[in-house]
Amino acid sequence: MENQNEKGNKPFYRDQKPRGSEDDGGLKFNFMWVLLLLGVIIVLFNLPLFQHHTEDISIDQLTQMLMDNEVKGVEIVGGREGYVYLTDSALKLPKYEELSKNRILSTVNGGPHYVFTVASNDKFEDFYNNFYKEHPDKKHILKNYREAKDYNGLIGWVVVIGLSFLFWMFMLRRMGGGGVGGPGGNIFNIGRSKAILFDKDDKIKITFDDVAGLDEAKEEVQEIVSFLKNPKKYTTLGGKIPKGALLIGPPGTGKTLIAKAMAGEAQVPFFSISGSDFVEMFVGVGASRVRDLFRQAREKAPCIIFIDEIDAIGRARGKTLVQGNDERESTLNQLLVEMDGFSGEKGVIMIAATNRPDVLDQALLRPGRFDRQISIDRPDLKGREQIFKVHLKSIKTSKDVDPLKLASQTPGFVGADIANICNEAALIAARKEKSEVEFEDFNDAIDRVIGGLEKKNKIIQPDEKKIIAYHEAGHALCGWFLEFAHPLVKVSIVPRGVAALGYAQYLPKEKYLETTEEMKDRMCMTMGGRAAERVVFDRISTGAMSDLDVVTKMAYAAIAYYGMNEKVGNISFYDMVNNSAFSKPYSDETAKMIDEEARKLIDEQYVRAQALLREKRNLLDILANELLTKEVIFKDDLERLLGKRPFDKQESPEESTPSTATPDGI
Repeated sequence: MENQNEKGNKPFYRDQKPRGSEDDGGLKFNFMWVLLLLGVIIVLFNLPLFQHHTEDISIDQLTQMLMDNEVKGVEIVGGREGYVYLTDSALKLPKYEELSKNRILSTVNGGPHYVFTVASNDKFEDFYNNFYKEHPDKKHILKNYREAKDYNGLIGWVVVIGLSFLFWMFMLRRMGGGGVGGPGGNIFNIGRSKAILFDKDDKIKITFDDVAGLDEAKEEVQEIVSFLKNPKKYTTLGGKIPKGALLIGPPGTGKTLIAKAMAGEAQVPFFSISGSDFVEMFVGVGASRVRDLFRQAREKAPCIIFIDEIDAIGRARGKTLVQGNDERESTLNQLLVEMDGFSGEKGVIMIAATNRPDVLDQALLRPGRFDRQISIDRPDLKGREQIFKVHLKSIKTSKDVDPLKLASQTPGFVGADIANICNEAALIAARKEKSEVEFEDFNDAIDRVIGGLEKKNKIIQPDEKKIIAYHEAGHALCGWFLEFAHPLVKVSIVPRGVAALGYAQYLPKEKYLETTEEMKDRMCMTMGGRAAERVVFDRISTGAMSDLDVVTKMAYAAIAYYGMNEKVGNISFYDMVNNSAFSKPYSDETAKMIDEEARKLIDEQYVRAQALLREKRNLLDILANELLTKEVIFKDDLERLLGKRPFDKQESPEESTPSTATPDGI
């Protein structure tokens, strides 16, 4: 039975708390207190203080007590033990004073005061009769027989079973965050959906105005929202509402933000849930939660269901050598049935987001389930400018802060990165006790995000610093005099981050295709740092590790993916490599050929970079000395020292923008 809220017509979800919770002042039951109380009781009853202590005596001692008229009665229990009860006069004797000190819970006068062991009732009866034959004056002593009633074993079993039951109930309530099955914290609610419901009465402040740089994606989802608001506009022409839309893009590009904006704009019930919320340790729970989610959605139709990170349950079935997860697959099967089972007239639309579309099951991607796949790529220059404008609204900036300039310095950055930069700039300005955030603070924030925290106290030896300066100067010089290389906007030898002793920021065009000549020039520029070390010092250092990683990936991509090598030919192994995790999709002979051609391509560009630097050796020394003096140089300094770049053309900011700046490996 569902928990009802105060209005009596809405079930509780994760964002709502039932009566009796801490927020409304009611008492909150906790199994931990029950476990603690039982533990204390068990410990107390096992302490010597709370146990009945009766001293053991022998038959000879009992005989002496009978002779001294100190025994009031004897009781045989279960034919195994005999209890001795002393007379009141005997208890007053000095030799029995210790009884009162050792007996806490039992009354001294009540007894039993001593215990002895008997073999059986018959043998004790023989002893008793023989004793009275010899001492007829002692016949007033009472004797009694009774069966033993030992409750200790039964109580122990009850305690163990009770503690086990309470422990498992406590663990089940803890699973799933606040209770099994989500609402109510009851084990019988384990199959309930964990989706958060945003109903019409809930005010979500995020709208499409807060989503910048994603114009095409906004058009797609705005059409879905429009259909939900005014379905007759489309149905009169014979159109049908899409059953689902899949948002695909790298992390941080705004997939979840678009879903939140849809919730703010649609004015219809909006169910939000993560793919991992369907997964549970119990078999069948995932499928049950899928059924419950769609049941609630049909009741609230027209509505939207949003599943974030759907790849947690939507991975392709049967593509790996290891045995599949039956629970995850059953959840996926139920999701496929539900998506294809409800009718479009109900007005239930499912939106999902993922950054791993390649691992999704093909049955999930077919029309009729996800009719639309909306690609959300990294924003271009104009998109980044719009995103900066959105985030700068909440920051007090100076007049020199230009969103277009900031966008030109952050190529490849996604919305999450830009939001982080704006926040870092505000923190840096506050640290410097400024009244407003200046452009310089944004530059520092970009450096902070790209290269990491500046290591002001890091001590670098003069000879190492000289190597770093020539290394970075080699990159800059090659980028300046190679036509298709990315010229540097900024070069720094200030240590940053964990292992970066220098980094560079480039200024390429934003383009989607790259020729063989352009790729070779970029490889030559990347090898310029190590080439400079060889030309100047006639030795190399470990600082080129990241450069070597970059050129190696570029070389193998050119040969094995893009077919840019005459010997290997116009062949691409891209999809085959990605889909074959345990073996290469080509022969050993082809693998050897690819390795040889990749090494040959890298060596050619390394030799080419050395030749260029030897030709420009005087400019290399000038640039390195400038770096040693100033530590950071910009494009204006490069033009002053090296002259205007030979291949530069007059371009508007919309036509060129810096590439992603990355820390140098040195």
